[in-house]
Amino acid sequence: MTLGTILIIILILILLGAIPAWPHSAGWGYGPSGIVGVILVVLLILVLMGRI
Repeated sequence: MTLGTILIIILILILLGAIPAWPHSAGWGYGPSGIVGVILVVLLILVLMGRI
């Protein structure tokens, strides 16, 4: 596995963990998962371009 693949797997797990599923986090909206999603998209583009 390359470093890029490991980073993508970790970010996907973080993205799943950032989904507001508990009552105390229902008011958070899309903030946490949106930020992680943007990081994931940028990392995916970098991996596909061969930069990582």
